Amino acid sequence: MNLMMKKKKIILIPYPAQGHVTPMLKLASVLSNLGFKPVIITPEFIHTRISSQINPIDHGILSLSINPHDGGGLNSTPEEKDFFAIEMAMEKYMPLYLEKIVLNMDDDEEDDGGNGIACFVVDLLSSWAVDVARRCGIPVAGFWPAMQSTYRLIAAIPHLIQTGVISEHGSPQEEEEEENENANAAIIFSPNDPPLTPNGLPWLIGSPSSRSSRFKFWTRTLERSKTLPWILTNSFPDEPQSQSNGNTGNNHQPRIFEIGPLIMQQSGSIISFREEEDHLSCLKWLDNQKIGSVVYISFGSWVSPIGEEKVRNLALALESAQRPFLWVLAPAWRPDGWYADGDRLGLGRVVSWAPQMEVLRHPGVGCYLTHCGWNSTLEGILCNKPFLCYPIAGDQFLNREYIVNVWKIGVKVEDGFEQLEEGITNVLDDEEMRFRIQRLNHKVFGTQGTSTAMSTFSQFIQQL
Repeated sequence: MNLMMKKKKIILIPYPAQGHVTPMLKLASVLSNLGFKPVIITPEFIHTRISSQINPIDHGILSLSINPHDGGGLNSTPEEKDFFAIEMAMEKYMPLYLEKIVLNMDDDEEDDGGNGIACFVVDLLSSWAVDVARRCGIPVAGFWPAMQSTYRLIAAIPHLIQTGVISEHGSPQEEEEEENENANAAIIFSPNDPPLTPNGLPWLIGSPSSRSSRFKFWTRTLERSKTLPWILTNSFPDEPQSQSNGNTGNNHQPRIFEIGPLIMQQSGSIISFREEEDHLSCLKWLDNQKIGSVVYISFGSWVSPIGEEKVRNLALALESAQRPFLWVLAPAWRPDGWYADGDRLGLGRVVSWAPQMEVLRHPGVGCYLTHCGWNSTLEGILCNKPFLCYPIAGDQFLNREYIVNVWKIGVKVEDGFEQLEEGITNVLDDEEMRFRIQRLNHKVFGTQGTSTAMSTFSQFIQQL
């Protein structure tokens, strides 16, 4: 196989958010180990972080930047961006600059006798790059950095519209009918996936106009993804009726390859989009806590805050629970008296940033209060930490359903946080839950799971 793939370039285009860049970098590490020359192309602010925090040369990864001068604010700090500004910049500005990079790359190949570009791997949330690859005559594989079930949810959009579950604008039909008794009826999008409540649909965020615009984004993403021959998912074959073997790519459907454990076990390619404080302070604090006693709290690196009132309610619930906690919370969102990083009432510690994998691996951490982002979910499973689930948006509601109702390795946390103390006690004292998460860990990240993922990935390489 090595003769076939001698230093061919593979262009990787992630969506510009940490939860998407991190798994793409890990995929780049896999490709580098297999003899490819991965080239990851990102906006300048991400390229700068990659270059400052890892040495791409040491990892065999080339990092390039798209730096449009009129790029809709792409070069501002991550905190200043929003979903729609990024979407406009991606669709309007980035294709032209990416095409120039690829064409210049082709010219360089002619000069140095290189072997050219094998394919693009495009994050499906950056589906704008699919058309660029096609104009350049280069094959394209999609990359879904989340759970495969969430892709099935997006793929079910036409069926949900056809059967009247949602309107053509993406709203649950019950919302559009006054005094409908079924307004909170569960949405079944697949016979093999758990049902969702209407607020679990990933585009139902914000105002009605915002929801409609997000729905258009997802339908456009779906239309582009359906034209691809392959999709790589950051998932593992433990989901009910996994389709990686059954989906052959026929009938105008892409073939899906689940490579999640393979990606997760790559080390050294994790970056942070935030300024990092002395992360040793977190770990030193944890060293002084009893084994399995600490509640670790983080709602992700790049999501909207849960809101001032909810932050205050959570703070009061944590103090009431009288359990040690480590909470990642930006200073701007801290309640009165929580402004500075450091100890809180001698009970917990509040920080602006934490080295998440090192924290989750620490024996002092007993459970993980999370927004249920997919990267965080995988990291919690990898570190054998049971979950307290508080989803905020997007795919997180479906992830929660798997954590709580399918794998049974966590519990739901309600909006008011009134039952938080009970939830903490439940997950810390539930030996059966700990056994289930250890069993899932072994199945996914053990030798068999990794071998299966490598075999699946090899099938994709052979098709290239």
